[in-house]
Amino acid sequence: MAVRRIVANIAVTETATSQAFYRDILELEPVMDHGWFVTLAATAQSPARPQIGIATEGGSGTPVPDLSIEVDDLGAVLERVEQAGLVPEYGPAIEPWGVRRFFLRDPNGRLLNILEHAGEK
Repeated sequence: MAVRRIVANIAVTETATSQAFYRDILELEPVMDHGWFVTLAATAQSPARPQIGIATEGGSGTPVPDLSIEVDDLGAVLERVEQAGLVPEYGPAIEPWGVRRFFLRDPNGRLLNILEHAGEK
């Protein structure tokens, strides 16, 4: 199992103002826009291509998670969660926008959205 990316998420009441701020000040461009959730990324010239999420909700009626962590094998992570005696707060679920995911709290209470893109392995 490998982590593919980690995206910090910011809860907002609307996305347009924050999107304009990060675009105008840091030249981040939208790479995904669902209206309620927008992912902004550094330009293609940036080797690391860092990203940030701006969201009014977490999708499917969930709260905005603190971090979104994309992995290449969600099943392996779920197995580790079960072995640790932890219980996801949401999911696992296959979402209409093409991800399989679950929410889990870390020891500090941070809400993690752990996901893989459906069909990618």
